[in-house]
Amino acid sequence: MARHPLAALILAAAVGLIIAAVGINATPNLKLPGFREAPAFRNGRVCADAPMIHVAMTLDTTYLRGSLAGVLSILQHTSCPENVTFHFIAIAPFHLLRRTVEASFPSLPFRIYRFDAAVVRGKISSSVRRALDQPLNYARIYLADLLPGAVCRVIYFDSDIVVVDDVSRLWGINLGHHTLGAPEYCHANFTTYFTDRFWSDPDFPRAFSGRGRRPCYFNTGVMVMDLEKWRAGGYTRRLEGWMAVQKKAVRIYELGSLPPFLLVFAGEARGVDGGSEESREDLRAGLAAALPTGFAGEVKGWSIVGISTASEGTMWKAFAAICIRGR
Repeated sequence: MARHPLAALILAAAVGLIIAAVGINATPNLKLPGFREAPAFRNGRVCADAPMIHVAMTLDTTYLRGSLAGVLSILQHTSCPENVTFHFIAIAPFHLLRRTVEASFPSLPFRIYRFDAAVVRGKISSSVRRALDQPLNYARIYLADLLPGAVCRVIYFDSDIVVVDDVSRLWGINLGHHTLGAPEYCHANFTTYFTDRFWSDPDFPRAFSGRGRRPCYFNTGVMVMDLEKWRAGGYTRRLEGWMAVQKKAVRIYELGSLPPFLLVFAGEARGVDGGSEESREDLRAGLAAALPTGFAGEVKGWSIVGISTASEGTMWKAFAAICIRGR
């Protein structure tokens, strides 16, 4: 797949203003919001021996504001921002997305990788929300193929993420023999993530037999991934196998790209405590403090920047307070 190396970029803002300004008109009938140029964050004194951190996110016109807000929050809270490289996965329009990111954050190191929607379009089955059916939602399955072989580990974040502490703590998690680590929620009713047809089948539930631990739901919007283990284990093909069952054989789930991950990794992922689908007041110290705040469902906190409502999470409102809607 074609890759587009990009010049440097560091996404940041000390005071942290993201101001949506005039749309970009390079392509007829397509406008992207513009954002005020942010000052560059610099490494602290403790960064001489700090590791390079690789972060992957998707990038598109619909969720551009959320992706940039996520990168901003990462760099605001890490002590070594110059050690963070961003890998953006996009379908189109590359030149507009590149221009927007470079104009807003001219010193951030990043690359944009082309994701071919045709790779998954024939494998996607309809789900409970249209947004879950978009090809880019499945790009996380193909990170090991898209990113260079020299990238052995990556943190994947969804575009509705606000990170509230140093991402290096999450990067430093010991995966041991595990291929990925993610926030787990073992109090959730795991059976609801699959259909009755799945559970009544004599063979499908056996997919969870012999797992290292009891299978639990985990958040695929926040994952630390060992790409070497992923490639060696052929995990992309394994996930595609379950997608083929869903598409061609029998309907076994309703929630987009999440269930295939659960079918392959539930009970085998390295659980990372402390994440949430809404704001938490009790984010724990240590690794958990690096975990993000996200929003489930159709309405995202960043989509109503400048509007404060009691129904939105308090963590997002604190972040949104430094964001101003453009003219």
